[in-house]
Amino acid sequence: MSYFNKRHFLLAGAAFLVSACNFTPAYGPDGAGSKLEGRIFIEAPSNKDTYLLTRRLETRLGRADSAPMTLSVSVSHSLDGLGATATGSSTRQHRKGTLRYTLSNSKTEKKIDSGKISNFVGYSVTGNTATSLAAERASEERLMNVLADQLVDRLLLIDPKRLP
Repeated sequence: MSYFNKRHFLLAGAAFLVSACNFTPAYGPDGAGSKLEGRIFIEAPSNKDTYLLTRRLETRLGRADSAPMTLSVSVSHSLDGLGATATGSSTRQHRKGTLRYTLSNSKTEKKIDSGKISNFVGYSVTGNTATSLAAERASEERLMNVLADQLVDRLLLIDPKRLP
């Protein structure tokens, strides 16, 4: 019985700490998500990778043609073979991607935030040519979605006082 009481005491203490630190949900009424949604103009994509990235960002942040902030991105990725058969051909591919971004004030062009995000995805190439090509295309989109989601998470952490 004493263990049960300790658990309630710990949960009450944790709830008190969270409420004492001014925690607000990101997509709540005064959260960072509401301060970003529809307020960031994303520069036009220049290739397939940035198109896929922009599409995901606009899904998460909304599309804004005239906005107080501008986001510019550049993406690079590489492909490495993992696993090998006895003949030396790869059985799995590892796609690594790096996203560099700059968020700036649209009027003053002053930089608000910038950084670099990296991640990876993998896919199997053990099937026939058609399934391997489909897996490769799906991995490109998956990687851009992962990088876009990480970027949105990073943008949500920006202090709202720094935003125009």
